Amino acid sequence: MKFVCLLLVAGCLPEVQAQQKEVVHISKDAKANKVDVFVGKRLFTTFLYPDTLEKPVLYPLHTAKGTAVTRGFPVAPKPGDPTDHPHHLGLWLNFENVNGLDFWNNSYAIPAEKKGAYGWIKTDKILETTSGPTGTLAYHANWTNQQNDVLLEETTRFEFSGTNQQRTIDRVTTLKANTEVTFTDVKDGLLGLRVAHELQIPSDKDEKFTDNQGNVTVVKAGTDRIPNGNYLASTGKRGNDVWGTRAAWCKMYGKMGADSVSVVILDHPQNFNYPTYWHARGYGLFAANPLGEKIFTNGATAKNLKLRKGESVTFRYRVLIDEGRTTLSAKQLNQAATDFAKQNVAVK
Repeated sequence: MKFVCLLLVAGCLPEVQAQQKEVVHISKDAKANKVDVFVGKRLFTTFLYPDTLEKPVLYPLHTAKGTAVTRGFPVAPKPGDPTDHPHHLGLWLNFENVNGLDFWNNSYAIPAEKKGAYGWIKTDKILETTSGPTGTLAYHANWTNQQNDVLLEETTRFEFSGTNQQRTIDRVTTLKANTEVTFTDVKDGLLGLRVAHELQIPSDKDEKFTDNQGNVTVVKAGTDRIPNGNYLASTGKRGNDVWGTRAAWCKMYGKMGADSVSVVILDHPQNFNYPTYWHARGYGLFAANPLGEKIFTNGATAKNLKLRKGESVTFRYRVLIDEGRTTLSAKQLNQAATDFAKQNVAVK
């Protein structure tokens, strides 16, 4: 049996070095507001940045075999795709409360009369693209209100690489305050990923989802037989017990067809409020949120991040997609965390 692993990690694994590196090709399409990333001859991911998406995203994410490990809805729904939370798309970074504006939940589903309560991340410049053994993509974006007043300037740099079995994304994002800014401690943030239907945790209870317009959908327990996923944190916690706990890394894993897929997010020690809290939901939202301490501790403590005008904060992550005969072990992930902790990652 062959196994496939998708890892959002911040450290390289020993297996990467033994594999043959493939050329990365970056292809820009300014008219379509997208940048395609190919590793070898296969599409790895696409950077989408039209303002209609309310934020820039990497979507979809593929394994080396070409399997999409992100949910298709709402851009390209797959049969049976859950249609809850239309703002969950691919891989993104934003937050629910920045000076009172909700960047996280903004989507096409928000009625026009309510849009004033939501923030927008608008990409205005592609700063750099290079192809080669490592492909690079850097962009500049503004976090704005509906009047286009800029709260934060975002500079993000991606580095893409891969082998015949693995794919890697390095993300470094710096947010610079254009005015005094407060990230008020709240649940929905910061680095988010919505995984494919198969990677959800099977539920033994009825699940109720309410969309941004108040419509309620109920999924009866036992009726959805596609999900087969689970969580494992570096602390040893599993399943839904991971939610709201702190850990150096967290792994989501399950089967897609005959293959096994694991998604691991590994935090970097230089990130704010390390180790992060995990906003890891069984229905497929997998997020690292260092700014949600109040809700995760039932109000015992809070962690509000305040930036004066001109101040900045940087967040660092790596995405590694690994394909092999076995999934990566906790021992390997602990070593990856140790290796990454030694790296001083900065925006170039």
